[in-house]
Amino acid sequence: MSSALEALLSQSVVVCCGSGGVGKTTTAAALAVEGARRGRRACVVTIDPAKRLADALGLASLTNVASEVKGPWEPPGSLSALMLDTKSTFDALIATYATSPSQARTILENPLYRNIAGALSGTQEYMAMEKLYELVAAASFDLIVVDTPPTRNALDFVDAPRRLTRFLDNRVFRLLMMPTRAYLKAVGLATQTFLRTVSRVVGSEVVADAVAFFQAFDGMEQGFRDRAAAVQELLRAPGTSFVLVTSPRRDAVEEATFFASRLRESAISVDGLIVNRLHPRFGADGAKGADRADGAVDGEGVLFDNLRDFEAIASREEQHFAALASRVAPAPVARVPFLADDVHDVEGLVEVGAHLFGGAPGPSAPG
Repeated sequence: MSSALEALLSQSVVVCCGSGGVGKTTTAAALAVEGARRGRRACVVTIDPAKRLADALGLASLTNVASEVKGPWEPPGSLSALMLDTKSTFDALIATYATSPSQARTILENPLYRNIAGALSGTQEYMAMEKLYELVAAASFDLIVVDTPPTRNALDFVDAPRRLTRFLDNRVFRLLMMPTRAYLKAVGLATQTFLRTVSRVVGSEVVADAVAFFQAFDGMEQGFRDRAAAVQELLRAPGTSFVLVTSPRRDAVEEATFFASRLRESAISVDGLIVNRLHPRFGADGAKGADRADGAVDGEGVLFDNLRDFEAIASREEQHFAALASRVAPAPVARVPFLADDVHDVEGLVEVGAHLFGGAPGPSAPG
């Protein structure tokens, strides 16, 4: 396999992106497993709230804290895994940036905060960036593989730091940060009218909670700004790579092409393209065999017809993602065929890694 794909295993952060149902979670886990087998302290993080990562690793569940996964690792290699919990990550962030324990308590106990901490649009993506930065800063791992949500949500993941900065600069946010009622009276008539209108719709208590919530952030904004800037630097650092995962389905390739274009707009390059669930090719011998179908005897004819069908399907699949491969060039392309069984343990992930990086699967995981 290309040495450029091998280079992914020497990175600090590898972000796996792609649409739903293309094997992205399995790919992320396989990359982390291969890193651990080669002596790296690897951690795979899923932002997707579905249980796919735990299933791929053969685990009952995952939490917001990295848990060690047993396997055939080469010392000092190790593998850990975690699933993002937006609410607890947000709580920890509040405690980090609060100027005092009382300020943190005021925010954490605010009814609006309790209702929106895990559900506000964009919160999940920003907390994912916070968790990634936290793991990098802790220096407990030297390879962190991130399994993002389906494609268009993953774009929110990439853009989360910038969107947070824009929010902090928003005029409404600055107005709600005004620390006293007297100061609030000084705002324009239009703003006062807006707040009264909102109060009639959602209730004065909700508006009061919102004003108190934002005012409680007084003095914390700069911490959020600084972290957002640091996260943006991390995404563009030489040690961070983005891998695009797709299947040969036309809709999946179109979605991957869209994502590649958006990454380019953000000045982020694709460092690897992985195409999962491909029908096998049988090389020159297979093509010759398919050509012999017409002259075959009865028993052989059916087999040669099947071979010709496989060759036709495989050729179509290659054509589906050829333009995408050209778009992300010089990024290497790795192909993973249909596997005999679903991946549900470390041994299966080792097999996927063998297809990604070439060579024999190596030591088997414990049964």
